[in-house]
Formats: sequence, structure tokens, C-alpha cells
Amino acid sequence: MLKRTILSVLVGLTLANSALAQEKLIPVDAFVEQEQFSIPRLSPDGKHIAVSVRVKRGDRNVPTLTIYTLPELKIIATHILPGYEVPVNFMWVTDQRLAIKKGLEVGDREPPVSTGEIIAANIDGSKVEYLYGYKNFKQSKLGDRYNNDYSVGVIAHVPDTQDGNIIVSTHEWRRPRTSLYEINTNSVIRRLVADIAMPHLSFTFQNDGKARFASGFDEDNAMALFRLNDETKDWKRIDNGKLGSSFFPLAFLPGDGAFYAIQSKSGEAKSLVVEDMKSGEQKTLFQDPFGSVDMIEYTSRPEIPFAVTSAVGVPKPHYLEPDAPDAKLHKTLSGIFPGSYVHFINFSDDGQKLLFNVASDRDPGSFYIYDRHTGKADLLFANMSGIEPDQMAARKPILFKSRDGKDLTGYLTMPNNANQKKLPLVLLPHGGPIGVDDSWYFDTDAQFLASRGYAVLQVNFRGSSSRGPRFENEGAREFGGKMIDDLVDGLKWANTQAEIDSNRVCVFGVSYGGYAAMMVPIKAPSMVKCAVGYSGRYDLVSRFSQGSNKGETQTINWLKKYMGDDMKKLAADSPVNMAEKIKVPVFLVHGTKDETTELDQAERMRDALKEAGNAPEWLLKKNEGHGFYDSEHRKEFYLKLEAFLKKHIGN
Repeated sequence: MLKRTILSVLVGLTLANSALAQEKLIPVDAFVEQEQFSIPRLSPDGKHIAVSVRVKRGDRNVPTLTIYTLPELKIIATHILPGYEVPVNFMWVTDQRLAIKKGLEVGDREPPVSTGEIIAANIDGSKVEYLYGYKNFKQSKLGDRYNNDYSVGVIAHVPDTQDGNIIVSTHEWRRPRTSLYEINTNSVIRRLVADIAMPHLSFTFQNDGKARFASGFDEDNAMALFRLNDETKDWKRIDNGKLGSSFFPLAFLPGDGAFYAIQSKSGEAKSLVVEDMKSGEQKTLFQDPFGSVDMIEYTSRPEIPFAVTSAVGVPKPHYLEPDAPDAKLHKTLSGIFPGSYVHFINFSDDGQKLLFNVASDRDPGSFYIYDRHTGKADLLFANMSGIEPDQMAARKPILFKSRDGKDLTGYLTMPNNANQKKLPLVLLPHGGPIGVDDSWYFDTDAQFLASRGYAVLQVNFRGSSSRGPRFENEGAREFGGKMIDDLVDGLKWANTQAEIDSNRVCVFGVSYGGYAAMMVPIKAPSMVKCAVGYSGRYDLVSRFSQGSNKGETQTINWLKKYMGDDMKKLAADSPVNMAEKIKVPVFLVHGTKDETTELDQAERMRDALKEAGNAPEWLLKKNEGHGFYDSEHRKEFYLKLEAFLKKHIGN
């Protein structure tokens, strides 16, 4: 629930120690609760905050855009979108008006899917205008002028002028191109700013509001970077040979003579650089030999980076200018919240008020407002109210060698082990698998398992995103190969730890992790005692025939590059064809409306296991997508998971 009592913290004072962790079992409901507050945005004048807040609608807790006054936290308006529509992003256009990007929540284990529609509304809910989308003709007051938009709109930029205009990038369904429009959120009149014959590009804007760079990936999934030529007004693609493995502009310095960019020259971990616009000369500001740039902290206007962290291990800010005022403020606030990471979200235009987030491996996160005039940080909202951080388990970064000598990283979540007994272990592979990774921050699955006495191992296997393009590419065509080997090698490492009981190990994963959960007992049958597959794909060949692939050349090329197009090999790496090799108890979980991994994946895996004489436990929920959404369904899953693990590796 919204915390009505605001906690005032005097800057410079250390928070009091929390109460000792309780020994009693933490209720399942504490882990079932979704993040109630997300995407907070402080208004330009610092007088209001817009937040996505989950409210009960039927059997679902649906995100709605809620506007509060500051510091009273009085609700001005709640923007409830029709049906299952939710706000997936929103930006302040002026002190009194917001632009809102609409989407649909399709499951608990993946982000909402954008509908491509953008609307605008005043903070009190008045003057709602339909700015862009496929229903434009019916809903916009100028629909008869622009007709329906057969493309997806994205809020690309809000000018500092606060003149009611926003910049929207659009991605057509029928033609491979990206367009950029300036749209007035009051009159709905639009003006074409840019048009490039490549889909799904994102833009980088100068401080004067001009779009200068467009970046993305072409049909062959190669990096694409375009630069606007002021003389010819053309967008020219820059030769990839000059850019290296990865290069994406972030923000411009004051005066627009230089810009910041994330770069990897030869596939190494991505670094932060600054480049001169005329000479092209570069200076490296941050480079970690092991982990890519992760969190970037920005100053108040003109909003330039002042600190950066590595994606590997416990996040620790590296200050680019340690004596800058915002860097000093970050250091002070970080000192008040030891063991947590402080992330600056945004400042008021005058730089006097700051909205920031505090989170850690044990804390799902809280939002605060800091006022430079008073020197106080006031608590606004805390997520997952049933979670007491002191009762959660520490997440320890790990490093080990694979069988072929590759350095691999991950996290070991260790529960309180007062009796110093050997603990059962759950291997928890992440989804994706390419371009996704496990991080140090609060992980609900890992913390639930740790609360039940299980150690939890998470491995950032080859293909994970935290180490740079080369490491990602090493996962190509290795879905059932080196990725699984890396997980098994992680288990071998864990089994050398004094507190781990190597005879009581289970593997549990979601999406690709569900696939991996079936493959580990196939490739390492003596190392696990049970397996749990949740929303998994168990037949790799089927990914190519999925309906969503139709007309998506880029998707097909991505599958060929990373999954591979040798159908015999894919079939050989599909657990649905090797069910007889799975000798351990299995628990399969799926939703009837999962469009990421269709229901037939779980049904075929179930039937194959039955035929092999190893009928799995089964949990199927109607109207659920890629991960259960309904809180009662999530609770039922956790209870069944707890019982399944207790039965087979006991605690």
C-alpha cells in the first residue's frame, strides 16, 4: 500500500539499524505481490509526480497512471485505460500535461507489449487527445486529416521549451522505415521531421532539440548508425568498420560540440566514451575489463552523465567528475543507504528537487524525493510491502572457469544458515537467452527459494548481455550446447562450496530457462534430482514456424544467427525428442494464452514424458500468458513449487 507516513531523512545522518530478521517463515503472499509503483516521473516544476500504480480491476492488479501532489501525496487523478490497456511509458510535456504510450500486459515474465498508440492528457484527466495510433481516424479530432496510422509510435523526445510539443518516432507495419514527427499535444497537428528507410531506429537529440543520430539494427541484425547532414538534410549511414562492434550515442554536451556514446571496439565489454563532433576524436571515460557499462547517472539540466557502474558484480558508482555538485549529492545519499544502490531518476527543471530510487539485492526498491533547500530526503513509495529486507538473503557475485577455460560470472543467493548445515541447491537459469542477464538486484524467484532454505545459483552463460558483443555472440547456435555446458559447469563449481549439498540439487527456469531445465538433466543426469519448466520452449524447430514470424525478416535472420537453421541439429537439441533421457521428476507450468511459447510446447513435453514412463506434475492456468499474472495463480505456483522441491530435494 501507499505509505502515507512520509519518512524524513536528514542528509548526513546514517539510518538506524533495522530490527533483527525474524525466524518465522515469510508468507508466500509477500513474494506474490507485484511491484505496485513503477516509472515515476517528477514534473518539471517539482510540484507533482506521475507514477504507474497497480490497482485492482476484477481479478487483475492493473497498472494505471496516477498523479500526486508533492509533498502531500494527494491524488489529483488516476488515468484508467480501457480493457487490459496499461501505460508503458509517459513523459511530462509541460507542468500540467503528459504524453502517454499505451500497451498491453501479456504475462508476468515479460514486459508489456506496446500497442503503438500515444495519447495526451492534463494532470486532472481533462483534455485527452489521441495523438498517434492505429485507431487515429476514430479517436483523434483531426483523424479525418491524418487517417489511421499503420505503424507503432514511440515517445522519442520532449523539448525543453515546454511548448506542448513532443517528438514521436514511428515504425510502419507495411514498409521498412522509421519516421520522426513533431506533434502538438493540444492541437494534434503534426510535422514530419525525419524519414529513414530502416525500421525500429531510435534517435539521439542535441540540446537544441535537433535529432542528430539514428541507431538500430538492419535486417541482418548488424548495427546501423545514421547521422544527419545539415547541408544536404540527408541521413547518411556510417560505415560499421569505423564504429567497431557496437556504438550508440547517448547524449550531447552543452553546446552540442561533443557527445557521449556507449562503445565496444572489438567485442569487449562496452565502455563510455565522449566524441568530438568535428574531429571524431574520442576519450574513454569508463571501461571495465570484465563488465559492460550498466547504470548511468545523469545530472540536472543539461542532463549529462556523472557516474557509471559495471554490469558485473555489486554495482559501485564510478564518478566521472567526483567534485561536481550532483556527484557529491549522490555520494551523500549513498552513504545514508549503505548496502543499497541509489539511482537518480530525474530532477525538477531548476535542479532543486530530485526523484531517486534506492534498491539492493535484498530490497525490491523505494522511491524518495530530495529537496536541496531543506536537505531532506522524503520516502514516497515502497514496493512489495510484505518484504522486510533484513529477512532476505544476500546475493554473492561469483566467478569460475568453464570446462574450456572461459571466465563465467553469476550470483549465489545464500539463505540464513544458522545451523551451518549443508543446503540443497536450485539452479535458476535466466530466460532470453541472448542479450539477457542476471544481475545483483532483488530477484523474486531467488529470494522466495532462499526463504525456504534453498541456495540459488544463477549463471550468466555465454550469450548473456553483461559482458559485451563478443560474449553475446559466443552464445550463437549454442542453445543446447555451450550454454547448457556453462550451467552444468556452474553446478560443478557450486558443488565445491562447503555449504552446498551436491546430492540435493534441482533446476528451475522460465522461458529459455524452462528449456534449460529439461536439458540439464539430459546432459548431466547425475547432477540433479528434479526439474521445473515454466513457460518453456521444448522444441527448438517450432520457433521458426511461429505465427508472429510472418513477414518479420529481421526476426528470422536473428533466429538463424543465434539459434541456428540446421533443423536436424535443432531437433537433436530439443528435449521433447529426448524425453526418455530425463530420469528425474519433472514439474511443467504453462498458461493457455502464452503467445511467446505456445501451449503445445508444454503439452508435447508432457506427453513425451508420459510415453517415456515419467509423467510430470502439471499446472495449467486459463487466460494466462508468458508467466502468470493473477496473484492467486502466482501464489498457487509458488506453493506447488515449494511442495515439489521439498518432496524431491527436501529441506
